[in-house]
Amino acid sequence: MSTELGIFARYFTQIDRAIAVGLASGRVVSVDFQPTVPSDADDDHALLDRINTYLNGDSDHLADVDIALTVPTDQRRVLEATRNVPYGEEVSLDRILRMAGLDEDKTDDQSTAQRALAENPIPLIVPDHRVRDAPSGAPSDVITQLQDIEQIETVS
Repeated sequence: MSTELGIFARYFTQIDRAIAVGLASGRVVSVDFQPTVPSDADDDHALLDRINTYLNGDSDHLADVDIALTVPTDQRRVLEATRNVPYGEEVSLDRILRMAGLDEDKTDDQSTAQRALAENPIPLIVPDHRVRDAPSGAPSDVITQLQDIEQIETVS
């Protein structure tokens, strides 16, 4: 297991923001979109290179990036289902619920899914911008930019 730990960040002109990635034991634990690069962040990391390539329009799904989610089990299932939405596609929240083994007709399950996406600690790696009519852990302008980059196509 990797012992890589810290905050890695770089400014990306494609979205006019810095992306800060938090790592613990080599796994991504956070992704934040910030106006500037944090002063304590290192800008040299292979994941930042991949993000740059993605932002330039490469269809890298980032699915092989090791992550560590510290969220309740039902929310984890929602985020894991969201991670499986292919690059360039958009799905409904109901579809995410079904993919996560939750009931789209239950208000509690819908609330769980909405909360999981709104509090998503690693947007971009868990691509909540691909879920239609649902909250996101990323700022709304970034969501629009990511959807534009991927030329999102709606699927049911």
